[in-house]
Amino acid sequence: MIRYFLSRVGFGALVLFLLSVFVFVLFYVSPSDPARIIAGDKATEALMEQIRVNLGLDKPMIQQYFMFLGNLLQGDLGFSYRSNLPVWDLLVRRIPVTMSLVFGAVFVWLAIGIPIGISSAKHPGTLRDRIGQGFAIIGISFPTFVLGMIALYTLYFLPTKMGITLFPPSGYIAFGENPGQWAWHLILPWLTLALVIAAVYARLTRGQMLDVLGQDYIRTARAKGLTERRVTYVHAFRSAMPPLVTQLGIDIGMLLGGVIVIEQVFGLPGVGSLAVTSVAMQDRPVVIAIVLLGGVFVVLSNLIVDTLYALLDSRVRTARK
Repeated sequence: MIRYFLSRVGFGALVLFLLSVFVFVLFYVSPSDPARIIAGDKATEALMEQIRVNLGLDKPMIQQYFMFLGNLLQGDLGFSYRSNLPVWDLLVRRIPVTMSLVFGAVFVWLAIGIPIGISSAKHPGTLRDRIGQGFAIIGISFPTFVLGMIALYTLYFLPTKMGITLFPPSGYIAFGENPGQWAWHLILPWLTLALVIAAVYARLTRGQMLDVLGQDYIRTARAKGLTERRVTYVHAFRSAMPPLVTQLGIDIGMLLGGVIVIEQVFGLPGVGSLAVTSVAMQDRPVVIAIVLLGGVFVVLSNLIVDTLYALLDSRVRTARK
């Protein structure tokens, strides 16, 4: 088990190393001049040259990369070209917002998507199944920003016109300041993000459950007189879980890197909105840090999923040695 875990850690470290090389080279060949961004358009050539020397931009690319990698391994992400603040400080302010959005939405989409998928699989071809599949198709087809605008219009603008305030349109309150206000400001973003992704989980759950419910051991369990509830949730759903766990790990890892659309629509100061601002302002250190942060989240989520598989099923551990 230890050997398997170390092999996954090593593979994840290799992925992050290759990602750091790719991102660094991509920004190295970018036509934008960091010295010009820092000094401004009216700066003299002598001042910009001094900035390049101070940042090490006058050195060969390979030397610049190893300087960058050395700082990265020490936890130094550099300074923002625009605000002159440490990049890590900018991320620390934004990460809790994105994490609050993502993990709250995870709870909602699992609570919606999985029951719909199970219900559809238990009653294939019925009206209930058609309604479940209709929900999945509509949810997958709707762009996130459209669903967000619909949520704002129906649950904020229309009630506000009638003098009723159901939800705030934007903003974020830290959980430590006021847990009730924290949840109140995030309900619309949670629902918007969750409804889109719940549709994916509804379809995935339905497909897996249909396959499992047709297996011989399920028929045997029913023949032994087990209740339908026990057959469905203890035997069938447990066997259908692995693909769902895999998808969940991928989704969480990717979303923690920044939920750009949702954060922009609802005015949440998370990692995604910071990424949009930094790209627009050509703030290279911040963009590189956000890309690497997203990579770290994806690698960690996959490492957790792989480890859980290995703990639950020794065949996985043996097959991947």
